[in-house]
Amino acid sequence: MRPAFSVLFLTTLIGAGQGLLVALVAGQLFLVVGSGGITESGGFYAVGSALALVLLALGLLASFFHLANPQRAWRAATQWRTSWLSREVIALPAVMGMAVLYGGLHWLGWDMALMHFANGKSLDLTMAVGFVTVLACFALFLCTGMIYACVKFIREWASVWTVINYTLMGLASGFILAAAFAASSGAVVTGLFSGTALVLIIAALFGRAYSLWRNARIRPVSTLKGAIGAPHQNIRQVSQGFGGKSFNTTEFFHGASADTVRMLVVFFIAAGFIAPAALVLMGATALLWLAFAIQYVGLLAERWVFFAHGNHVQNLYYQRKA
Repeated sequence: MRPAFSVLFLTTLIGAGQGLLVALVAGQLFLVVGSGGITESGGFYAVGSALALVLLALGLLASFFHLANPQRAWRAATQWRTSWLSREVIALPAVMGMAVLYGGLHWLGWDMALMHFANGKSLDLTMAVGFVTVLACFALFLCTGMIYACVKFIREWASVWTVINYTLMGLASGFILAAAFAASSGAVVTGLFSGTALVLIIAALFGRAYSLWRNARIRPVSTLKGAIGAPHQNIRQVSQGFGGKSFNTTEFFHGASADTVRMLVVFFIAAGFIAPAALVLMGATALLWLAFAIQYVGLLAERWVFFAHGNHVQNLYYQRKA
């Protein structure tokens, strides 16, 4: 498939924003449960939520660039009963709204206790809203991944690993950003964010590597014989299935050579996983910001390869080479 650059930015930006929100809530929960009274200021969570909101808004803005008629974008939400895309269109603004609510409550200091427990702990309003925010983030991860995982005839995408990898990579980038933000703020949860980011990077690397291994071993169910309905046993296509450029020959081919795709696979593994893990291990604040920047570029390349590896069944007939 031909990757749309607006979709590359959409999925990577909102993934980082979701991951950052999950990290903030996880950090607050960690301090509530096991910190011995240590807390972060409301401003820390408010600024972090605002940063996540910026990423989510940029992702939403990017989504408009692959719409044929942006004025009718609202119609994308009308098929929510059957379309994962419509569900994503609904879930993304919902996550943005929860980011505003979560950060706003912290900024205003509205952290009144809602429930007290026997161990002396309590559930306050910001923590309860944080739990709902995390659920909304994972719902959005599911919707985004299922847009592609539900396309059964593109077998490289039709796997639960599509959803798992989208989630793991989004969480990894979000936790790296959270670690960089926390280190810059002198927050006590910096170590928590860095350690979790490292675990998530390793998990995402193994998940994506498995998908590459799986996709390399997929064999087409259909054949050229079935595509054109010819009864002959030995068919050799000597020209492309269309005389000139058409939707079929431009939208379903990425246009890059096999060597270029292989080079990008190596690049995204190095930039998206190996280099960020090494920088996170070093732990310096500037290196954490650098880790996020390098990983983001790597994830853009990963997302391009994800789409390029998607082999539409129509390509059996509209082959790339003459």
